[in-house]
Amino acid sequence: MKISNLSISSIVGIVSTFFVSIFALLLAMVLFLISENKEQSAKILINTFEECVAAGNQIAESYPRQCRTKDGQMFAENVGNILEKLDLIKLNQPFPNQIITSPLLVSGEARGTWFFEASFPIVLTNWDGLIIAEGVAQAKDNWMTEGFVPFEAILNFEKPSYGKIGALILQKDNPSGLPVYDDALEIPIRFEP
Repeated sequence: MKISNLSISSIVGIVSTFFVSIFALLLAMVLFLISENKEQSAKILINTFEECVAAGNQIAESYPRQCRTKDGQMFAENVGNILEKLDLIKLNQPFPNQIITSPLLVSGEARGTWFFEASFPIVLTNWDGLIIAEGVAQAKDNWMTEGFVPFEAILNFEKPSYGKIGALILQKDNPSGLPVYDDALEIPIRFEP
C-alpha cells in the first residue's frame, strides 16, 4: 500500500512539474512574441522625418537635416523646394518649418524677373491647401534687373483651428497667364500651438 501511495504522489509531482514547465515555456514564448511585435511596430511607425526625430534617433546636422533609424532608414526634413529655387529667389524669413504667428513678415531677395511692376503674389495655406492669407511682396529696390532685388511682405491671418502645418507660397508674377511662365517657391511652415 505504501508503494502505491508513493507512486501516486510521485506521479502527481511529475505531472505538476510537467505542467509548470509547459506553462513557463508558453509564458516565455508569449513574452518573446510580444517583444518582437513591439520592435516591428516601432519600425513600421517611423515613416517621416518628424516621427524619426520623435523616436529619439540620430539627426545629421546637414541641410536639410536627416534622421537615421536604428535599422538604417534615412528620412530628410521637408524644406519644400527652397534648394531648387536658390538661383531665382532666396527667403530670409520665415525659414522652412518655422513656427509662425500673425502678422507674418516675409522677406528675402528675388531676381528682377520674378517681379512684375515691382511686386509678386504670396499665399499662405493651411494643412489642406486652403488659402488663409494672400498678400503682395513689394520690391525694396529697382526691380528692372536680372540681379537679386530685396522684397518684403506682411501677411495677416487667423490661426487655423485644425492642423499645425501649412505652406507659404511665393509665386512668380506672371502677367501673361501662360502656364509656361508660372513658377513658385513653396516651404512648409508650422502654426503656433
